[in-house]
Amino acid sequence: MRFFVEPVRSAIAATPAHPNPAMSNLSRRKFLITAAGSAAGAIWLAACGSPSKKSENQTTSQAGGADAPELKTATLGFIALTDAAPLIIASEKGLFAKHGMPEVKVVKQTSWAGTRDNLELGSDRGGIDGAHILTPMPYLLTTGSITKSQKPLPMYILARLNVNGQGLSLSNEFLAEKVTIKDPKIKAIAEKKKAGGKLLKAAMTFPGGTHDLWMRYWLAANGVNPNTEADLVVVPPAQMVANMQTGTMDTFCVGEPWNQRLVNQKLGYTGAITGELWKDHPEKAFSMRADWVDKNPKAAKALLMAVQEAQIWCEDPANLDELCEITSRDRYFKCSVADIKPRLAGSFDYGDGRTVTDTPLKMHFWSDQNSHSFPYKSHDLWFLTEDIRWGYLPQTTDTKALIDKVNRSDLWKEAATAIGQEKAIPSSDSRGKETFFDGVVFDPENPKAYLNALAIKAMK
Repeated sequence: MRFFVEPVRSAIAATPAHPNPAMSNLSRRKFLITAAGSAAGAIWLAACGSPSKKSENQTTSQAGGADAPELKTATLGFIALTDAAPLIIASEKGLFAKHGMPEVKVVKQTSWAGTRDNLELGSDRGGIDGAHILTPMPYLLTTGSITKSQKPLPMYILARLNVNGQGLSLSNEFLAEKVTIKDPKIKAIAEKKKAGGKLLKAAMTFPGGTHDLWMRYWLAANGVNPNTEADLVVVPPAQMVANMQTGTMDTFCVGEPWNQRLVNQKLGYTGAITGELWKDHPEKAFSMRADWVDKNPKAAKALLMAVQEAQIWCEDPANLDELCEITSRDRYFKCSVADIKPRLAGSFDYGDGRTVTDTPLKMHFWSDQNSHSFPYKSHDLWFLTEDIRWGYLPQTTDTKALIDKVNRSDLWKEAATAIGQEKAIPSSDSRGKETFFDGVVFDPENPKAYLNALAIKAMK
């Protein structure tokens, strides 16, 4: 099988030339990956919206009268990653139907660029209305910095789909080094590569997205400048392992189950899981086009209620086996249960001799006490601050106004109350100060101080 290039220019197609050298360099990279990123490239799977058999939980809609959704359908996109499970389960277990929307379609996207393109189209033009998405993307869409039209596409974040659950993997070339989360060997590897006329080849899934920011933070915290000492390239999540197999990739950051599959196929190992980088860090979001939500507020609430109930279902250990069996199917992740289950269960074989069982740093979908599903505005502020750090957004960005425009924690609270989950509603939109593996503290009350203290950055 041949693999083709999806350079970053396709991931940020039609955007003006970027003043950040890292961005302009990224747009010229050539790399072996599967081409994706256009609306035409999305895989529309009717089976996703129509499970092979009716779930025992499918019930007659509980929504009626004044609470009935304005329409019965919506089209939602997902990428083949474990943290897409709530959307898949909401469909498979009849939770969308339960809340009055039996015709919701959950459709597979080929890449984050494809998700972006289809959101810009909207379902009226063959695209999608909302998606399982990298948390920074709704902000980048809203500002127009990544849209193909170069025009703002207002988006709302309705929920956080999960915390933790991503990995920083390396090829077997570095297996002897057994690189970990905080390790001078990362700098030594990068310097050796550079001395040999090459840069450390590091793959992520979308410029300015979570995996890009985890990779950049990890490298920079270990003294490696991702702009001058690494070559960052875009690879769709499901193609990470295949591209590592070609021998042209040194490291990548992606969600599960792809780090586990790399280990299972003995093609590389996990240097660190992102929960080690930042415990209980926010990851994917459930996001909808703002115009769709504004036009259909009751339908948006119904979707959100279904997703929240699906998150509760996914978090229950009693459902783990069924969750893995459902998501392993070809129309979803197209991989084995053995690739999905261990890390969801909290068992990590790093592939370098290290093993961990029952770790609290595993992926979580819901928590009554820690509000893992709640879209904290303080978390969104960190993502925007990092996107400013690396030049994806200008320093003049009014982050507070942008967050207040995009983050709809108010709708999350309404939906949680409607399904009887008031106990999961936090007392504040801020989770407070956050501490990273290198000892750096992010205080959402003073993001400028955090930004100024960072030694490596590439701001506009």
